[in-house]
Formats: sequence, structure tokens, C-alpha cells
Amino acid sequence: MTSDSRDSSLPARMEAEFSELLGELAACGHQANELLIRTQLPRWCRRSLFFFLGYIAKSQGRVTEKDVGFAEGLMKALKLSPRQRRKAIGHFRKGKTAERIPTLKALGLKLTHRIWPSPALRVAICLCHAAQLQGRPEKSRRYRCEDAIDQIGLPIRVSDDILESYACKVWITEPEAQPRPSTFEQACQLLGVTRRDSREIIKRAYRKKVSECHPDKLAQQDLSPAELAKAKDRLLRYQQAWELISKRLSV
Repeated sequence: MTSDSRDSSLPARMEAEFSELLGELAACGHQANELLIRTQLPRWCRRSLFFFLGYIAKSQGRVTEKDVGFAEGLMKALKLSPRQRRKAIGHFRKGKTAERIPTLKALGLKLTHRIWPSPALRVAICLCHAAQLQGRPEKSRRYRCEDAIDQIGLPIRVSDDILESYACKVWITEPEAQPRPSTFEQACQLLGVTRRDSREIIKRAYRKKVSECHPDKLAQQDLSPAELAKAKDRLLRYQQAWELISKRLSV
């Protein structure tokens, strides 16, 4: 991984493409296979994609059923023929046995991502999806994902932004069970937004979250004391998140 990869900004064209793809990913319910059905992927990207999927899958010593199932889901999304599927499985197996990424792996993506960013960004989304199949990725799994994205030639902040999108839209299902947010990122995750969103978007998200568990609205429903207490705790977490975000954005 290069030393400045994480802090590198994206060129304007790539930033626009990336924002559009993140929007598509959200519209797909954060299902990368559905994203590929909508946007497709050039044939020449498949070798790198499936190699990296195998490389990430073996990060913790063993490949899980979820890893295999995700790879098979992508093969189906890409409508691979039996022959193409066998090739993809072969690339996946090579990735599993690799201790490190070969120097020239994904050279095509690395050479084209500045003039045609979409294929590299779609591959990056698939790799981040693979990294978080078990939820918030362990360090070894995330590091392998970052190594692969760096090999493609993309800044590591791309993986940060993709995984942040999963964090706020997928991983947190019970906000009331989360600790009080202490960072801007944690506050955004609780409200289901990312640091890429504007203050107006974050504020709308906050108001929507609050309206779902506000006492005035819940009073009209036949809820148990336990359910009311849960909603009260959830409201408190949303208010704490918005307070932290407001202070940060006012600086």
C-alpha cells in the first residue's frame, strides 16, 4: 500500500462517477451483485475481480460459504457461460493461494482508471462488499481489500467511503444499543448518512429518524413499556448524534 493512498483525493470525473455508483449501490440495497446487473462490467475485468475475491476470502485462513456464495452470485449477475464460470473459479482459487498480489495484477484497471473510472470503481465496490460479508471487517480482511484497491490504482479513501456507506446503511440495526457517539463518523452512522453528505441531507435524515421514534407519534400506537423504553433510548442516540454533527459542521 502506498503511503499517500489513503489521503489522495479523486479527480473530478472520478468523483462524479463514484458518487453516482454509491447512489446506485444504495438503490440496490447495498447488494453488489445487483449493482453489476444494473451497470455490468467489461469482460476484461473478470480475471482481476475473481482473483481479488479469492485473495480477500482467504484473509483469515479459511474461505467461508458466504465468500463462495458471493462469488457465485457475481458470476450469475455477469451471466457467465459454463466455460467462463470455470475460468472465474480458477482465478478465485489462484487468489486463495496467493500470499501477496503479483506486481502486474490488474494492470488493465490501473492503466485505464483515470480515463475510464467506472470499471475500477465497480470492482472496488465488489471487493468492499466481499470484505464486509460478515459485517464490519476484521483488520486482516480489510487490509487485503485495501491492498487490492491500491493495486487497481485507486486511492484507499475509496474503500473508506464504500465501507462507510455499508456502516451507516447496513451494519447498525439497533441504534439504541450503540454507545454514545464520540466521533463524527459514528454520529453519521447512527443517522444513516456519510461524511460525503451535505448538512441539509444530514438534517433531513435526522428529522426523519426522530419522527419515527418521537413520543408524540408513539403515543398513538399500542406499545409495551419495553418498546417505549427502547424507542426513548433510540431517540436519545439520534439527538446525541445530531448534536455532535452540528458542532462539527459549525466549526
